[in-house]
Amino acid sequence: MRKFFKRFTSVLLIASLGLSLVACNGGKDKNGVDKNGYGGSVTVGITQEPKSFDPHMVVAAGDEEILFNIFEGLFKYDSTGTLQPCLATDYTVNEEVTEYVFTIRDNVKFHNDQEMTMADVIYSYKRATGLLNEGDTALVAELDCVTDVFERDGKLVITLDQSNSEILTYFTTAIIPASVEDIASTPIGTGPFVFDNYTVGVSVTLKRNDNYWQESLPYLDSVVFKILADMNSGDTEIRNGYIDIFPHYTMDKAELLPTESFNILTCPSNMVQIFALNSTFEPFSNPLVREAINYAIDRDALIQLSVDGAGVPLTTAMSPAMGDAYDTSIDGTYSQDIDYANELMEEAGYGDGFDVTITIPSEYLVSVDTTVALVDQLSSIGINATIEQTDWSTWLSDVYAGRNYEATVIFLTSNYSAYDVMSRYETSNSGNFINYSNPEYDEIIAQIPLTTDINERNEMYHELLAILVADNASCYIQDPLEVVAVSSELEGYQVYPMYVQDMSTVRYIASN
Repeated sequence: MRKFFKRFTSVLLIASLGLSLVACNGGKDKNGVDKNGYGGSVTVGITQEPKSFDPHMVVAAGDEEILFNIFEGLFKYDSTGTLQPCLATDYTVNEEVTEYVFTIRDNVKFHNDQEMTMADVIYSYKRATGLLNEGDTALVAELDCVTDVFERDGKLVITLDQSNSEILTYFTTAIIPASVEDIASTPIGTGPFVFDNYTVGVSVTLKRNDNYWQESLPYLDSVVFKILADMNSGDTEIRNGYIDIFPHYTMDKAELLPTESFNILTCPSNMVQIFALNSTFEPFSNPLVREAINYAIDRDALIQLSVDGAGVPLTTAMSPAMGDAYDTSIDGTYSQDIDYANELMEEAGYGDGFDVTITIPSEYLVSVDTTVALVDQLSSIGINATIEQTDWSTWLSDVYAGRNYEATVIFLTSNYSAYDVMSRYETSNSGNFINYSNPEYDEIIAQIPLTTDINERNEMYHELLAILVADNASCYIQDPLEVVAVSSELEGYQVYPMYVQDMSTVRYIASN
């Protein structure tokens, strides 16, 4: 992780003035912070309008990074991508890996001051798994394998229809109060911050949870997620001091910020930028066309143009940040070869090229910049690409959910779990918006949760990655470095390898 540290200077007159301000403000400094670092408000810049506050229905990663502060599950990820006990203190699993038993944390309160009970936990997981009412479908698709949720000897028991060694990551699913009928309009959880208000197109405001079960957290009185039009407006806002933290930044812009005012934090991510090719669009149903595109593009040039080189080239659907589940032997499968790409287009019957529309969300400048460069590169093999920009909400409904598009450029996010990354490409998966289908792939992905040996599971992931490469399932571009600009007045911000804004440990550096 790289940091650009503030150069501290001190002038006696300024220091004295600061001390008198603290004394006149009930022991708090200019930011409303006491001597222990508690208090104050921080503004985080986001470039995505929230779509849903229902934690069981949320799809967009931008929504999840806000909700991470409001809701909690049995487990929660930490900044290393490791699952940690949260509202469960421990668990056991039977030998067949079909029954998980959890000890539920005591003395936890919801934001409405109600005690969290076992009934709330059971309600939450029955709702998420589709077991609440007869005929319901699972709101969290990956929990469809759950057959029952109940209490036994004071512990929570979750049973499955078959062995599943990969389900633990989905027990991050939020626990919500059974008494709240519409959680989307009344987002009440157990997290470090309480939902305060949401103004469309402006901001989402959270306030401190004074009854949080981790007694020392959080430090801030409030957090404002300010909704920005795009990366350029965010760049302007942070330079003018209107926001304190700007995640998902680009390195070229971040490095131009004054080093005395900001720290630039970086971390490998598990995001995957994809040039998604909808296989129901006739040219892309031909694997030779998809292969031609993979050889036509220059990934290094795209990374340089879009994120100033702060990314890792990808040839398949998983980030190297996923560790042993990733197969390094597939690195560099494609290198730009225009002549070979044109031969493939000719063989596929598209020697004269074709027209295609690339639909992208306008809020994401990196995706826009990538697409502009892609259009130029695709022209070298006769593909005439037109860019259609849309708002994020429309992209989610039409492209991702409706699959009504020809091609798109987007960053895919996931839990820090290889299974979560790879299950997207199972034929029947709701997230399989490229409409990829391969019976061999489906057979292997179905066997992974039934396999208890981690080494065997990793071998199976390698097989899946190889299949995606052999099929040229789509065109994968890069895993970008997560870059965050943080005001040098703040400390405790942690960069996660996934789409998370954990504000619980952030605090102002208290005045002495």
